[in-house]
Amino acid sequence: MVRLIAVFNVLSVVIMAFALCLIFPLACSVLLGDSAQTAYDEAILFTAASGVLLWAMTRRKRRELQPRDGFLLVALVWTVLPAFATLPLMFYLPELSFTDAYFETVSGLTTTGATVLSGLDALPPSINIWRTFLIWIGGMGVIVLAVAILPLLGVGGSQMYKAETPGPMKDTKLTPRIAETAKGLWLVYVMITVACLLAFRLAGMNWLDAMMHAFSTMGLGAFSSHDASFGYWNSPVIEAVAIYFMLLAGINFGTHFLAWRRWSFAPYVRDPEARLYLLAVIGSVFGIAYYLLANQIYPSFWTALRFSAFNVVSIATTTGFSNTDYNLWPVFAPVWMLFLCSFATCSGSTGGGIKMIRAELMARQAVREMTRIIHPRAVVPVKLGGVPVENNIIFAVLAFILMYNGSVIAMTMLLAASGLDIVTAFSAVIACINNTGPGLGRVGPATTYAALNDFQTWICSIAMLLGRLELFTLLVVFTPGFWRK
Repeated sequence: MVRLIAVFNVLSVVIMAFALCLIFPLACSVLLGDSAQTAYDEAILFTAASGVLLWAMTRRKRRELQPRDGFLLVALVWTVLPAFATLPLMFYLPELSFTDAYFETVSGLTTTGATVLSGLDALPPSINIWRTFLIWIGGMGVIVLAVAILPLLGVGGSQMYKAETPGPMKDTKLTPRIAETAKGLWLVYVMITVACLLAFRLAGMNWLDAMMHAFSTMGLGAFSSHDASFGYWNSPVIEAVAIYFMLLAGINFGTHFLAWRRWSFAPYVRDPEARLYLLAVIGSVFGIAYYLLANQIYPSFWTALRFSAFNVVSIATTTGFSNTDYNLWPVFAPVWMLFLCSFATCSGSTGGGIKMIRAELMARQAVREMTRIIHPRAVVPVKLGGVPVENNIIFAVLAFILMYNGSVIAMTMLLAASGLDIVTAFSAVIACINNTGPGLGRVGPATTYAALNDFQTWICSIAMLLGRLELFTLLVVFTPGFWRK
């Protein structure tokens, strides 16, 4: 109980800080003169009052948190904050159920980008700003999670190879150094976001659209201010800007930090995960372009390359934007894209999925086992970046892959049992657990998740949370051993 009270005390501060985040869309609403100001006033008052009340109830039991407490705090933050984030939506759209509103805000904070809303063009600008802002702050939360929490479980990217990383990016865990790390990452994240905003504006978006889509692009979530997403502009230049920044956001922000600090491209060259990530994504872009051309979907290679590049990069990086309904393409193309989103992005990025470094580690482990079959006495270490990987890390990743596959199968079966066709059920789970957004079938890029019933929507919300917290961070809280002294 003492542990719970201490964690709730920190959670109360997080809730109060989250109330401050609501000031941004409120200010936008006031400046733009839209009709959602009252909704933000009520949401700020309720959120701040809840945080203050929880703080007053727990302030006498404050103590320093232990690593185990960190897991509980993270699980609570990522499940409780979306509930407060629903308030502006529910106050302004009273017909929106809590289930759908919670799905929408979980989708935002987990940078998934799946939506139950339609008629986005007619919504007050501040509502769309709030949705995309959720993705942006969620994206930074993901990066800090990757460098602070996941290494404690032995399944974070920094556990898998030791780069020559100076300063705050080395051995970052739940210590005072994490504040320095987070500060450096925030700085890089903000700078790239500003560059993305300016690039969108120069490419032809207005300032509001440029800001909202910069938020979504850097968070690798697909919330847009238009139902047609990037098809609204039908602009190859705008799409090219989005492709560039989606690719950037899919790389480890620790690598971006080092490149910025040293004013050098060397960190990108030395990052083995980034090389494989770019190779997989760019190779798939050209492969699917040729496939679409061969199937006569587009009249020329350059047209096929344009649509292939935007949609493949978008799905592979778990962003979820679209400029056409790729659900209508021959089935191999969208299925390959969903396969890519399961592993393509780098650890420490705002992307979801297994992460490229785990996929690479499993491939190298498979090669090692085949070598052992041929040479039973051989000592064959698994190396990443030229550094041997300890067996306990390999075992942790194997357990992660097992839990990932088991979760996908279990949730797909639940959705299928609830009445969804298997294509929609499987693609919805893959899209949600990888924090990608659109799937196939009834949840394809031209539709929304509003077609799902409440049970199916909650399953998808759980899938998004599991995927964003990389399974163990959330599931470990439900183990008996976690609660023992």
